[in-house]
Amino acid sequence: MFLTISATGSAEHPATDLGFLLHKHPGKVQAFSTSHGTAHVFYPEATDARCTAALLLEVDPVALVRRGQGKGRGGAPDAALAQYVNDRPYAASSLLAVALSSVFRSALKGQCTARPELPEQARPLRIEIPALPARGGAALVHRLFDPLGWDLVQAEPVPLDEQFPEWGDSRYVRLVLEGELLLADALRQLYVLLPVLDDAKHYWVAPDEVDKLLRAGDGWLAAHPENGLISARYLARHKRLTRDALERLELVRLAEADGSEVEELDNAVGEIEEKPVPLAVQRREAILAALRAAGAARVLDLGCGQGQLVQALLKDVAFTEIVGVDVSMRALGMAAKRLRLERMGERQSSRVQLLQGSLAYTDKRLTGYDAAVLSEVIEHLDLPRLPALEYAVFGSARPRTVLVTTPNVEYNVRWETLPAGHVRHGDHRFEWTRAEFRTWAGGVAERYGYAAEFAPVGDDDPEVGPPTQMAVFTRISTDSKKEDEVA
Repeated sequence: MFLTISATGSAEHPATDLGFLLHKHPGKVQAFSTSHGTAHVFYPEATDARCTAALLLEVDPVALVRRGQGKGRGGAPDAALAQYVNDRPYAASSLLAVALSSVFRSALKGQCTARPELPEQARPLRIEIPALPARGGAALVHRLFDPLGWDLVQAEPVPLDEQFPEWGDSRYVRLVLEGELLLADALRQLYVLLPVLDDAKHYWVAPDEVDKLLRAGDGWLAAHPENGLISARYLARHKRLTRDALERLELVRLAEADGSEVEELDNAVGEIEEKPVPLAVQRREAILAALRAAGAARVLDLGCGQGQLVQALLKDVAFTEIVGVDVSMRALGMAAKRLRLERMGERQSSRVQLLQGSLAYTDKRLTGYDAAVLSEVIEHLDLPRLPALEYAVFGSARPRTVLVTTPNVEYNVRWETLPAGHVRHGDHRFEWTRAEFRTWAGGVAERYGYAAEFAPVGDDDPEVGPPTQMAVFTRISTDSKKEDEVA
């Protein structure tokens, strides 16, 4: 995928100011890693009279499909050939829009630390995209860009094959935009309108996409005559989200016409902008709530990592003994630093202990505790090693309560920067659907004399469920015969 941004200038206002605005030096070739490829930024020309910055996004579609292992988008049997024989990697799409926002983040925000006056200066710009999908043809390109202040909007249809003109034109156009605009405005327009013209996105659309649309459309979208079409396509024709976006855009339009602030017209707008609670924090809060509900006082954190949960447990005096266990001495060292064990008072330090140990083996030190937590642990084990962990925890240690959290792979489509089929962390050996997790948990509970209940962690999406799934195992049997048979 390829895009160029050119600016013209003079001795007083050199075109190379474009380098300051984009935060990319004209004398360097730079590469940036993205979730779906590598973005390269370079300058084919850089003089006081004319400066051109090029963004080249390299995408490896075959590798993306193969890593997907047939799951998620692109995994449908009837799309098998299209996975390999297609033109998607070479035409501008939402992949390019995301790369644009990542590589030129400061420019999109209108920020320039070195020359803060530059973002507020309109300058002659020329933007070229050699291959842009346009579902609606050149006419739609003009309907979208003509109202935005460009002096020239050129959408030249690309023929299917120049050797066979009778085949007609493809749905792609070569786009050229010329006009005197703020660079931030031009970039925000492209960020929104590239996926709108393509009428497709490479990721599932979640409610936070409405906020992204309104931020990028600030100053131009509310008054755009096609804001309904733009909102619907940008939000993948999700009716509820589109309705929400249009209602908020109407508030913006009314506020501008009235010369007032949006918050004065609708006090709820301020609530929409609240910063979401990180998933890791929600996960710890859910675990703490479940431990309190179980009446646990002596708790094992199995696979404690850097000690975030141990630290949270120490803040509650109801937990009288806390043991963090991890196979990695480096992780335990970092946990000790986080907890400041060396400076901890005697009374507090008597409540906590860090142990090295492998969860694939039984360990007598772990018996007799009220509860054990396996938070984001099981997915780091190879599936053939899971039975050993199951016996070590449920058969040997046998705490009264066991909490297990793990990613819900169905929710992965909601992560904008996670390519289809990818797991959330490079060390994850697997990620389960809700049905797979319940099947595993049910089998463990039956084999070892526990009852299993399930709870969502994070926003419970009506279509794909929560980002994290949690099982709460409660011991209902003290008979060790089953455990001996399993062992």
